[in-house]
Amino acid sequence: MKIFSASQIKACDAYTIHASSISSADLMERAAARCAEWITANVSVDIPLVILCGSGNNGGDGLAVTRMLHKMGYGVKAFLLQFTEQLSDDCKINLERLQKTDSSLIEILQPGAFISELPPHIVIVDAILGTGLNRAVEGWVAEFIEHINDAPNLKIAIDIPSGMPADNIPNDSHILKVHHTLSFQFWKRSFLHPETGSLAGNVHILDIGLHKTFINSTHTNYHIIDDEKLKEIYKPRLPFTHKGDYGNVLLIGGSYGMIGAMVLASKAALRAGAGKVRAMLPECGYNILQTAVPEAMCMVNGEKNISGFKGWTPTDTIGIGPGLGMNEYTIRAFTDFIEAVKQPLVIDADALNTLAKHPELIHKIPAGSILTPHPKEFTGLFGKTANSMQQLELARTQAMRLNCYIVLKGHHTAISTPEGECWYSIAGNAGMATGGSGDVLTGIITALLAQGYSSYEAALLGVYLHARAGDLAVTEQSMESLVASDIIGQIGKVYKEIAGQS
Repeated sequence: MKIFSASQIKACDAYTIHASSISSADLMERAAARCAEWITANVSVDIPLVILCGSGNNGGDGLAVTRMLHKMGYGVKAFLLQFTEQLSDDCKINLERLQKTDSSLIEILQPGAFISELPPHIVIVDAILGTGLNRAVEGWVAEFIEHINDAPNLKIAIDIPSGMPADNIPNDSHILKVHHTLSFQFWKRSFLHPETGSLAGNVHILDIGLHKTFINSTHTNYHIIDDEKLKEIYKPRLPFTHKGDYGNVLLIGGSYGMIGAMVLASKAALRAGAGKVRAMLPECGYNILQTAVPEAMCMVNGEKNISGFKGWTPTDTIGIGPGLGMNEYTIRAFTDFIEAVKQPLVIDADALNTLAKHPELIHKIPAGSILTPHPKEFTGLFGKTANSMQQLELARTQAMRLNCYIVLKGHHTAISTPEGECWYSIAGNAGMATGGSGDVLTGIITALLAQGYSSYEAALLGVYLHARAGDLAVTEQSMESLVASDIIGQIGKVYKEIAGQS
């Protein structure tokens, strides 16, 4: 699924109006109908609603929704904030329609006015400001938004919470915090970053029938990993194959007290379908891994820390970093290794920290490698940024510069490619913020790379397998009790979903 900017969405609306021979008011009616359908499916008819409207097209949506809900038997009233004398044409049309239906359904608020003593059971619908916002909210409207933020009521935003930009993260802004956002046709990038996404609540994408020709032909660097993309990537197993057809994974890592990271990565690589898995780790982890993962083979170098990376071959698919540690001898061995290795690597954890400590090694990363930093590790590698969206833009720049893939982990993990593309995952949950979750991801991606998936495919599919497995795991556990091994146990179910077997 493509992610369009606010200007691209506006152009898509205009194209749809022209190509479908409909008026902009008709398109607004269609969008409002989808919102009304969602509200009637999720809010009981005996719960009253207040709809807050602005003077632009977002306000027009709200006025149209008010009329529709009234006709469906809901107790509903719209408040139009008159922060400008001029209404958009479609807002004016829907104001006249609502007044004609029942003039008592609309009240116009003059600057400085607020809604007081709103009972907490009333649902508030936000249609004050839409994606046309091009500057920070200030004055009365800013005060009004903060006044509504203080109310305990359930809040629903139409298209985007008022005050939130679609394409960037403001330094300091007044944004209406909602529980649900009913977004038209597309995700907005601001929904996918913690600073603003936390204010949008649960995002629901409503198909309002925007024209497919425009959508398919318009370029964007930003995408959502969706079912269509997964089906394009996934390679089902063929009969008459053997373990040699599914690759040789070599996982390098572990140190005294950190062998569990290698156990998790090895188990995940096996569950993700690798033909053979070997683990290179220090002697202190040999018995642990042989006992915990009998399907994996072991190689040892060093006693409590790896002191040399001997035994890897050019035919191995290598994932490096889980529990590796920052021992002086390990760092020296890593330096020699990164000088010699040519095949794409999956680089995580202390392997990333070693690169951060020795930045002269970064340009020696083999082309096509997949780096999997969390935000703090990324900062160590490439420097600080003002916010998470700027950090992702820096990731895109570095992926292009280094000819590698950067998997920037987070609630909505994002993959940056050497071509400048960015793919967001909308699967996953906060329960996955637990020790060892990243080691599981390393094992999964390395296993996919070993099976013949390209670096691009392994990164996208690996991130999805990991996140979706976490979603399945949390239904059996809880966000608080979920542990990394629970994620491994659900990988098979995710494969079955992708293959259409469940």
